Formats: sequence, structure tokens, C-alpha cells
Amino acid sequence: MSHAPESVAPRFVPPLDPGFRPAALAYRAFHTGARDAGGEPLRIALERPDGTVSRFDTLVFPAGHPRFAENLGQVERLVKFLLWSRGGHRVHVGGPHEIGRHVERAYRAGGSRAFDAEFMGRRIYERPFEVVVCDADRVPDAHERAMPLGRHLDGCRIGFDLGASDRKVSAVIDGEAVYSEEVVWEPRKQQDPEYHYREVMAALRTAASKMPRVDAIGGSSAGVYVDNRPMVASLFRGVPESEFHRVRSMFLRIRDELGVPLEVVNDGEVTALAGSMSLGDNGVLGIALGSSEAGGYVTLDGNITNWLNELAFCPVDYADDAPVDEWSGDRGCGALYFSQQCVFRLAPRAGIALPDGVTDAERLKAVQTHLEAGHPGAVDIWRSMGVYMGYAIAHYATFYALRHVLILGRCTSGRGGDLILEGAKEVLAAEFPELAQYVNVQLPDEKSRRVGQSIAAASLPVVS
Repeated sequence: MSHAPESVAPRFVPPLDPGFRPAALAYRAFHTGARDAGGEPLRIALERPDGTVSRFDTLVFPAGHPRFAENLGQVERLVKFLLWSRGGHRVHVGGPHEIGRHVERAYRAGGSRAFDAEFMGRRIYERPFEVVVCDADRVPDAHERAMPLGRHLDGCRIGFDLGASDRKVSAVIDGEAVYSEEVVWEPRKQQDPEYHYREVMAALRTAASKMPRVDAIGGSSAGVYVDNRPMVASLFRGVPESEFHRVRSMFLRIRDELGVPLEVVNDGEVTALAGSMSLGDNGVLGIALGSSEAGGYVTLDGNITNWLNELAFCPVDYADDAPVDEWSGDRGCGALYFSQQCVFRLAPRAGIALPDGVTDAERLKAVQTHLEAGHPGAVDIWRSMGVYMGYAIAHYATFYALRHVLILGRCTSGRGGDLILEGAKEVLAAEFPELAQYVNVQLPDEKSRRVGQSIAAASLPVVS
């Protein structure tokens, strides 16, 4: 018997993906049905080693209801989303025990979510991963921690952003970028950590040469960072496990060698920070469409949390034949809808042949050249991404308190950003009008797209 969640056909269909079934519509229909059926409470709590706890409360169909089996697939998808947005090494599933046992089977060795259990447990939190099946009243209460991030602009600072296709660096004096550069690189194919060290040091030295001194260095990079240590990062995917300890200590080594304060965080957090600083407001979800999908969140109070915000692994499509992520083996997750991976996936459907023997950055530029020339297939790629984005934002709003969604990244350059924004706003206005009234979805201006991330990154360290 299949335990896939029930899916709902959207009103707006991506031109190149007619089978798309948005998670937002599926969850809304499920929740409404469960409520109307006299829904039974279900509570999910995620514990982290520092003692913080995230909790999500919902309703499910009660035991004995004809639609009870729908609970299994829907809750499995909720747990998956919560794990990668919030993070945790221990998950409590409180409610009908059959639902909790279904989740437990998925996350055990050999289960459908064994990849996620391995990453959350050993790779990220360095603890055994555990699913606790319990009654709803035994689920721990939320215990979150928020903290200020960045906004320090005094002095001579270096800001850098490490992406899978290019690395950016800026020299920043009292909040103004006096020099910026982008260099194409391919870190994911490199097995020797010294390659990454040399490239980062080259960028820092270049920026340092443009200022009288260096007071602090701040950086953003794809991946999960804990205390300036990359725990999981696609940039270092080529580094063997036996050598990964050198990656974990790389930024600490750079900090010690250069002798100035240095802070590195997930690029999504800096995206959200850059948006908050630019907008002068909070409740910002930043979504960067680059080599993968990066997410970051600034709370309504202007702080960050210790959540992961790894939206690349969060499900947004519940179609049975949704594309499979090559790393996790799961279907319908964000990376394949909001990144250059999406462009490459849809290009053949659009009648566009991708060039061989070039970097991924050059392949993306080739498709973007077609877009700027008005190629109908290329236009349909970005129109599809716009539809995806509208439904994804509606789903993200279930998990984040939002005032603003800022969309940026290499895939939004040129005409593409406008097409994504237009499509997202159209979906929100028609399908989720209550959300469209209070969530502002926008692109940064061109200068902010290129430089804002580096300036925000430069503002991370405190200079005593």
C-alpha cells in the first residue's frame, strides 16, 4: 500500500511541468479535511544538542476515520520539511502511534529517509538520530533561541560569498564596497581541501590589497555551519570523508593566520540579513537561486535562530513522478525547482541543448542568453520557476512568520528574475489572497544582487 500524500492539481500549471502538485495545496486540503472530520491533535517536536526545541502542531484524521491512512504520507512530508528547515537530532511525533511508527520506520537504517537521519545525526549534530513515538501531551514544548546577526559596518572589512559556481569578495570601508570581484570556480569537483583554502585566501588577499588595513572578515557559504565549522556543504562534496576534518577547521585556520575576527555562516542567513538591512524591516525570508537553493530567515524581532533553513531539501512538490534529488534520493525537494539544477532539468523540455565541456556557470549563462534573446522555451523555463515559487512561498508561510520574501541569486539575473517574480505574485494573488495582502515578494536591485551579500557578510563580526 502506498503512503504517498494525497496531491492537489494547481490552478496555475508550470508550462514545462504539467504534473506539478504543490505541497501548499496538498497540506491546506489535508488540514481542512482533518479539521472538518473532528481532527485529532498531532505535535512534532525537534530537539537539538544545545537544548533548543522547535515544535509544530497540526491536526490529523482521527483513528477509525476512512481517510486515516492519508495521515501517514502527509506527516512524513511534514517531518521532512521540519527537519531541514529547523534541524534536530531527535524528533518527537505525538499523536496516534501508528503515524509515529510510520515516521520511525522511514528514518531507520534502510528506510526511505535513512539519508536524512544520517545527515541530521552523525553529520550535522554528531549525535545518534532518534524518532520518539508518544502521545500528543508528552511532546516537549518549544524552546527556541534567537540572536542578533551582523549589522556591524564600522572599519575596514572583507565580505565573501562562496557559491558552487563562483566566489565573490568585497572590500568594505564603513559600509561601502570599494572593490568587488567574482571569480568562477568549481569547488565541488575538488578532492584536496588545500584547493579550497588557496582559493579563499586568494580572494581575501585581493580584497585586503584594496584597503589600508583589515579589521574583520565575514563570509557566507552554502551548507550547514556550526561555530565557523562547515558540517555539511555541497562545496566540499568532492572531499573524501577521511579528509573532511581539514575542511571543518579551514576557516578557523584562516582566522588564526590572518589574526582578525572572522565569522562564516550559511549563505541563506546572509541573504536574509542583506534583505533586512536593505528593507529596514524584519520577518524576512531570503531565497537564493544559485547552484542550489539557499534559504535564510530573520525573525519578526530582527534576529536569527539556530534553525538550518536548508530549503533545498524541503519538499515542495508531491507529484508521484516528481524529480529525484541525486544526493538525498528524495522526490520533489526545493533544489530541483529553485536553482540552476531546475534550469538544466527543464532545458531539454524547452528544446534547448546544454553545451558540453563547460562549467555549470557557463551552461546557465548559455540558457540565460537564450532567455534574453526571447527564446520561447527559455521563457517557459523561468515562467515555470515563477509558478513553483508562488506555491512554495505559500507553503513556506506555514512554517515561517513572514513580512517579506526576497528572491535573488544567479538564476534571477536579467529577465529571469522578473519572470519568477511575476509568476509568484500571480499565484499568490489568485490562490492565496490572504497571504498576498501582507507578504511582500520582491527582487533586490541589481547592485544589491551583486554586492549586497558581500556587504552583509562583512558586517557579521564584532570588532572590539
